[in-house]
Amino acid sequence: MITIRKANQEDAASIIDFQKKMAWETEQLTLVPGIITKGVSAVFQNITKGQYWVAEEGDKVIASLLITYEWSDWRNSEVWWFQSVYVLPEWRRKGIFRSMYLNIKHEAEKQGVAGLRLYVETNNSSAQRTYEALGMHSEHYKMYEWLKG
Repeated sequence: MITIRKANQEDAASIIDFQKKMAWETEQLTLVPGIITKGVSAVFQNITKGQYWVAEEGDKVIASLLITYEWSDWRNSEVWWFQSVYVLPEWRRKGIFRSMYLNIKHEAEKQGVAGLRLYVETNNSSAQRTYEALGMHSEHYKMYEWLKG
């Protein structure tokens, strides 16, 4: 049985490991252990930075994601952004993200959140199909970024 819940500090090691794996899998990037450890810990120390959610099977964490917040003056409400989504390879295509998404969407609706957003790499067609199947769409915006090297 899969359980979806807000993460706690005890989940940090799994989340850090997942972020390292995702960075390598998606960008062949090796994350600096001290930086990613401090980055994940910062979320647990300051809820205004975001909230992690995990999926677990038994006592094993099999997926995690981070929700961060955007203020929408147009809607006078928050928009929640899905970030750092990672599902262990052997659990992919089994509805894990769908379960996490629906659970978080329900929580967002209870809290009066205006909407949910995420970004996806343009060549990740599998993820795009998953998001579209959940009723999300990519119609309004293109994302541009500047990131310090």
